[in-house]
Amino acid sequence: MILDDFLQFNPYGLYCKYGDFYLDPKQPVHRAVVSHAHADHAVAGNVEVYCTEFTAALIRLRYGKNAGKAFNMADYNQPFTIGGVEIAFVPAGHILGSAQILMIYKGIRYLYTGDYKLQPDKTCEPLEWVKTDVLITESTFADPDIQHPDPVSEIKKINAIKINIMLGAYALGKSQRLIRMINDEAPQKTILVHHSILSYNNLYQKAGIDLGKYQPYGRKLMKNQSEYVYIVPPFTFDSYYRAIGVKRLFASGWKNLQANQQDTLYISDHADWNDILLTIEKTAPGQIWTLHGDGTSLKKHFGDRIFVKILR
Repeated sequence: MILDDFLQFNPYGLYCKYGDFYLDPKQPVHRAVVSHAHADHAVAGNVEVYCTEFTAALIRLRYGKNAGKAFNMADYNQPFTIGGVEIAFVPAGHILGSAQILMIYKGIRYLYTGDYKLQPDKTCEPLEWVKTDVLITESTFADPDIQHPDPVSEIKKINAIKINIMLGAYALGKSQRLIRMINDEAPQKTILVHHSILSYNNLYQKAGIDLGKYQPYGRKLMKNQSEYVYIVPPFTFDSYYRAIGVKRLFASGWKNLQANQQDTLYISDHADWNDILLTIEKTAPGQIWTLHGDGTSLKKHFGDRIFVKILR
């Protein structure tokens, strides 16, 4: 029997009382099972952290001595138990080390997706399908009107831009993916990287991920028009909104984050509407629970066919 209260929100985040642990807590807790290393899913200061090896490495890189007191790392598809709940990490295809979290309790399978994507990405492990009784899916882009374009076609648009480009992207995950894609699809471009991104690049390369060619940003270089692509984090991108001599682009699935209506680069690391529907088809859940977005459209789409619960 599916337990309606298997996961519930409290002030610290999403809590499983049957195992006494939190999934991606919003505040430090005694026991955290973490899907991936983005700051909105992995906070500093947890006492015990359960995650994949590369997620642990990225959290430690981000937070240093405040990362967490004890890390318990597991390989993908290697079951372990917390308080009577069997848990396994399953590749999520979001960033390096990202995982869906499969929880089995009294024979019922609960699959928490964390953030995930289906699009190919050479810089992280590809998503794997697993069957489940309850799919707890992110719903960031759970809207029938949102369908992401082909990322390769999107990145190829920069081939037509002959002036230097300032390319905004999140430092962890998106930047590494873009470096690899630009090397593959626009090899004539010279990639310059903001200093805040370099440490993540180094960790990716230690993990065996080949990002291709890039170099640290140099102010003198950008004074020349030589088809440079300067990859910067959001804060830097927003700070130079009046920059001249460059084409400003921001890589995101969100329309409101694009530089303007004409200069767009729709490259997302989240599942869009069609991908979410395919995930539901492949995982074959009896129930769907939504979070990290709005599950209203999924509830309307499935009607009486599948029970959809909006966790928040």
